[in-house]
Amino acid sequence: MAAADSPSAALRRRDLCSRGIRLAGKMRSDVVDLLDTYVERQGLDASASVAAVEGVPAAAVERWDEQTGTQRLLENLAAYRAFRVLLSQMLEEHREQLGEADAALGRALASVLLQVSAFAYHLEELLRLESRGPPSEEGAPPPPAPHLGLFERKLRGLGVLRELAQWAVRSARDLRQLTKPSPGSGSAPSWAESP
Repeated sequence: MAAADSPSAALRRRDLCSRGIRLAGKMRSDVVDLLDTYVERQGLDASASVAAVEGVPAAAVERWDEQTGTQRLLENLAAYRAFRVLLSQMLEEHREQLGEADAALGRALASVLLQVSAFAYHLEELLRLESRGPPSEEGAPPPPAPHLGLFERKLRGLGVLRELAQWAVRSARDLRQLTKPSPGSGSAPSWAESP
């Protein structure tokens, strides 16, 4: 664990967090743009109410300030791995439904999917730096896409994109929190400690 506390590890951690904050900001901007396009192309009302999407942890969290750095990273990683599966399902459904008739929406979905994958990898790097390593994805296969009607799939997609936009905000906030020094220490935070 001493290596994780070295000055070079602290600098690398700070650099990874800073880059992660920028990635989260870009992702949120692209997701908001995608949301506008998605609502328009799918013929939805932007104010439509959508139930929580199964398989996606909510970005909102009680007692956010009590979480350790490790908890923050693990929750973020679990969420982005879930989004990777959900966006892949959305992209497949889009191709089946419209084919190349709406290539722009397909490209935008694919672009956001790539950003989500890159961000998940970035979080894994942060966990490796902590000498913890990311949890394995092996084991349970991803859940199959639910059998929904066309309108329900559109609403589900809207819910996925809205929650992803919220996660991008939370991720930037979590990463900013990780760059703050521990109270009274003047050094990089110890992520595994309980506050």
